[in-house]
Amino acid sequence: MTPLRPLLAEAIGTALLLAVVIGSGVMAERLAGGNVALALLANTLATVGGLYVLIEIFGPVSGAHFNPAVSMVMAWRGELRAAALPGYVAAQLLGAMLGAWLAHAMFDMSLLQFSTKVRGGTGQWIAEGVATFGLLLAILRAPAGRASAMVAAYIGAAYWFTASTSFANPAAVFGRLFSDSFAGIAPASAPAFVVAELLGAALAVGVDRALKEQART
Repeated sequence: MTPLRPLLAEAIGTALLLAVVIGSGVMAERLAGGNVALALLANTLATVGGLYVLIEIFGPVSGAHFNPAVSMVMAWRGELRAAALPGYVAAQLLGAMLGAWLAHAMFDMSLLQFSTKVRGGTGQWIAEGVATFGLLLAILRAPAGRASAMVAAYIGAAYWFTASTSFANPAAVFGRLFSDSFAGIAPASAPAFVVAELLGAALAVGVDRALKEQART
């Protein structure tokens, strides 16, 4: 049986991450006066800062995955017990939904809503694969003690260089479909995003292994 502390850390951390992403998106949209680039910049900066802090806080307790793709890779590598994986994913999905509701509550929005923001097309799917590939590669290859900064920096960059604005996280997709806001994603768009993210994560595992084998030769 998986201890409660790591599951609680994953649920709270993912909830706060989604509250940061969605809440900063709402605030940015309200204050940007219709300037979408400015709104995205504000959303990016809040996410970078929030993600770094959350990884530092919860990393020693659960590994600060906040992301089913990360947990799956860690289970495959033996760094997370396979029996713990379902609990981690469930905690992350629950936390993501609660984080969306928390953001809505803070901004006096309807708690229960679904996004109508359609995100789709080959470019967006490739972007999600690239975003998740880079995220996992940063996690797998970060020098000791530098993963928090590298992950936060990469996600901040990927907000701008990917067409999808870098969800890079099936739990984030799940949470954001419950928010009809700047950061939302329509439920019909979600499955393709998740598939692209899982493929990107798998590719990162393969590239990491190839780089290690090359280094040994």
